[in-house]
Order: sequence, then structure tokens, then C-alpha cells
Amino acid sequence: MRQVPQNPVFTAIDKNDLGVAKGLGAELGSISGGIKLGKEFFTAHGPSGILDVVGKTTPLFLDLKFHDIPNTVAGAVRSATKAMSPNMMTIHASGGPAMIRAASDAASEFEVAPWILAVTVLTSMDDADLNAIGVSADTQDQVLRLAALAQANGATGAICSPLEIAAIRRECGPDFKLVVPGIRPAGSDHGDQKRVKTPIEALQDGADYLVIGRPITGASNPAAAATDIIAGLS
Repeated sequence: MRQVPQNPVFTAIDKNDLGVAKGLGAELGSISGGIKLGKEFFTAHGPSGILDVVGKTTPLFLDLKFHDIPNTVAGAVRSATKAMSPNMMTIHASGGPAMIRAASDAASEFEVAPWILAVTVLTSMDDADLNAIGVSADTQDQVLRLAALAQANGATGAICSPLEIAAIRRECGPDFKLVVPGIRPAGSDHGDQKRVKTPIEALQDGADYLVIGRPITGASNPAAAATDIIAGLS
């Protein structure tokens, strides 16, 4: 059975090389609150590769962002939970109320139900990107709309950028879980993230968990980088 995260930092291992990912999982699994693995790694290595990295007890955030018709997404949630027992997994809130409800209901079938987290607006996007795909609302309004939709249809929580944490807390209350990427320690490169804050700022705003990748895995000493970030949160 997977453990409960012992701190709020999930390290994102965005490495395709199985050996490198396994080494990082072994090094960081006991330091971080858990490990996040996503589409790129899953596509290359599947459920067996995920288990090679996190084993059966390290907390797992499975970030596959399911987005399909409700029946297909429900089946994907069941399959992922049976195969990998993640603590939490992602769907796209833009899949709509029936899809969100189907995912939430499928997760609830398990004795230890994974959190269903609805992705609102990707942290690589801003108002101009939303406008390009036909969304006239500004980023924060769209995030709030999708977070409220997710909550109303049974999702455990949402994925949002650090800039929307406080607004979602006001809209959705203290029990709706917020897992937040776009976290960059002071002085680090933002990369392709457009909406960012530091770890301590995100926690102070009301995040439950932080997703941090390159500032840890790209460091010369990943274990030391993770330890320093976590220590700075206490």
C-alpha cells in the first residue's frame, strides 16, 4: 500500500531514460513527499516502468491528464488504479461534467480511492493562449470556472498555477485539494512556465501539494536540492 506523503513536495521526474528515472526515484522517494510521473515517461515505459521507479509504497502522483468520453475515462481510471495504485491522478476539467463525474465515481469504487485532480488551465498558458483556442475569459476566470465545475462533479481537487490558489480557495473552500505546478525557487529559471511562484509563497496562499521538477532533478545534487526546498517550507 502506498504511504501518505510526509511533506508537500512531489518531485516531477520528467526523464525518459528508465535507468536515470529509477536512480532519481530511489534517491528522492524518501526525501520528497512523493514522485510525479507523467505522459512522456508512461508512454515510453508503461505501468511496469512506473512501478520500477516508485515501487509499491512511495507516494505516486500519476499525471496522465485523461480527456475523453466519460466511459473511456472511467475505464482508464480503473485500469490505472488497479495497475499502479496512485495516490492521485489527473483528468482535464475541460472534459465536462459527465466526464469528471465518471472519473470520480470510478475512483470511489476502490477501497483506497485515488484523488481525482482536474487540470484547469495549463501553467504554460496565458490569456493570449486561451484567446487563440476560442476562450474569451481571462485565465483566472477560466481557472475558477473549471475548478468549480470539477468540485460540483465530485473531483477531489484541481491542478492550478500558483497565481490562482487564493482565488480557488475563496471559491471552493478549504477542503478542495490544490496540487500546484509552476513552482520555482527564487532565482531559478522559469523554463516554459508562464505563471509561477516560489514554494513558500504557494503554500502560504493555500496549496496542499507542490510539484517541482527541474529545480530538483536538474540540480548537480538532486537530493540536496530537494532537502533544501523542503527545509525552507518549515
